[in-house]
Amino acid sequence: MIRIGIVDDHAIVRTGLRQMLSEHVDLRVTGEAPNGREALELVRGGEVDVLLLDISMPDQGGVDALAAIKARFPDLAVLILSGFPEAHYATTLIRQGASGYLNKECDPQEIANAIRTVARGRKYISPAVAELLADKAAGGGGDQPLHDSLSERELQVFLRLAQGETIGNMADAMFLSVKTVSTYRSRVMEKLKLASNSDLTYYALKNGLIQ
Repeated sequence: MIRIGIVDDHAIVRTGLRQMLSEHVDLRVTGEAPNGREALELVRGGEVDVLLLDISMPDQGGVDALAAIKARFPDLAVLILSGFPEAHYATTLIRQGASGYLNKECDPQEIANAIRTVARGRKYISPAVAELLADKAAGGGGDQPLHDSLSERELQVFLRLAQGETIGNMADAMFLSVKTVSTYRSRVMEKLKLASNSDLTYYALKNGLIQ
């Protein structure tokens, strides 16, 4: 029996996933959470083999949650199930520890298959993600978005800044000093070739990284 935790801020999505997964005798939903912060508490309970994690959530989003969870539970399989197309986040989050990435528009059977795959300790690479990875391996880096070059921490800082969060709030939430967050901000600005926080927000919106 594979125990599954569902993390999504929409109750109707959690209910739909729970109902769909209940049709499989080898899968059982053992917990739910509406945001990344509560996801960490869910995982601490120890009743989860695979975590289904959304990206866009209030309070603490999936990018921050993935970093926090993998830091404390590096062996836990985390499968990203997001409304964002694969091209926006997939390769970055797999590089940062996710076991796989699925778009919410995928076939329900694919979700079940992906859960079984990552529960065995393997990566689940959908055809869309495989194509992205192949492009990178073939040296197609020139067509890759600039944000693909961001580290895990830089991506976290970038997304928080793009959504209007202050450096002080970020420092408290991420348990970092203001100076450290400011350093990450400078690196992000340099890598993305931007000059201001409003530029960051525009970039994130233009590339479909925030809604």
